[in-house]
Amino acid sequence: MKFDTAYFGAEAFNAQDARYAGSTFAAFRAALFANAYYLVWGAPDEPPLPVYGVTFGRTLAGLLRRGSRWLFQAASDRLVDSRADLRWGKDGRGYRRILHANGICLTGRWEIDSSDTGYSGYFKAGSRALVAARYSTCCTETRSGHVRSLAMVGKLFPTTDPGHSTPLMTANFITQEDLGGAYSADISDAELRNAPDVTPWRRGWGLPIFLVTGIVLSRTDREPTIRQLYEIAELGKPADEPTRCPQFMRLVVDPPEKSIEPGLDFREEILGRIYDRGDPRPKRKLVYHIEVADDGTNAGVLTVRRVISNWKRIGRIVFDEAVASYNGDFVVHFHHPPWRRNRNDASSVVRRPPQAAKRAR
Repeated sequence: MKFDTAYFGAEAFNAQDARYAGSTFAAFRAALFANAYYLVWGAPDEPPLPVYGVTFGRTLAGLLRRGSRWLFQAASDRLVDSRADLRWGKDGRGYRRILHANGICLTGRWEIDSSDTGYSGYFKAGSRALVAARYSTCCTETRSGHVRSLAMVGKLFPTTDPGHSTPLMTANFITQEDLGGAYSADISDAELRNAPDVTPWRRGWGLPIFLVTGIVLSRTDREPTIRQLYEIAELGKPADEPTRCPQFMRLVVDPPEKSIEPGLDFREEILGRIYDRGDPRPKRKLVYHIEVADDGTNAGVLTVRRVISNWKRIGRIVFDEAVASYNGDFVVHFHHPPWRRNRNDASSVVRRPPQAAKRAR
């Protein structure tokens, strides 16, 4: 199937990305909750949540067209080069996600309770921040009991005031379960890590998409399967204080009080963890435990296993709102920190902005 480039929206780094100077939490939250796919989740006659396809054809769009840029590569470059929190595009309709097209957004608080973490910034003991996240799956499959790779990306706003009026620069994190997919029965089965395992053969017929993704990410940055955490360790840190960043982070959630129905869409499961069907008022909180470690080893080339030891639980993310919305799928944006040879040394960054990004700036 052929796709016109307009179908994808603003995939590449552009002038709007270059003008980014921070966001307020209130404006970001308002964007998330605008254009929800329902008036009240679970109410009678509400339509089902849309499921957007992730296809091999979309990953190749623009690659073979003379005078056109490979859109997947442009999107991958932009994820690293753009710090934007919202990307509206020229028509206000945002951009199409080539991967992770189906998601749900959450808001809440980041809380570090450990008495002495040994880290800096918002990993430091006693840190508190507002947080917004998007929980998604890598491909078209959204249902439990099927192969899917669940992921959570998030951004910290360095404040506890939801009504702050000054735009703030955010710090982003990226976590995911096995990049090749897993058979998680519910979201508590998914261990979300910034350095996940990789099992390509689980993709089945989606293996070509997985292989193309590997090529694109390797062209973009040095390490395509690990996302470093230094943005959080440097958020709010005095300039003269050294960065002390954990190497690994994982997010885990407690099992549900009741077993979920087989084949449930992960978005429905998350909404059900916070709301009762037909009632827009939050009834419960969804709590993710934050665990960090510095000791780990890799084994394998295509199939990768990471053995990480000495995990330490240092805090939690407490989500008290969630929404599945058009803007959550097409407008919100989460920056991928570029790879550093030394995660604690800003001068060791490997990727530099490409010429297109420099000109836009």
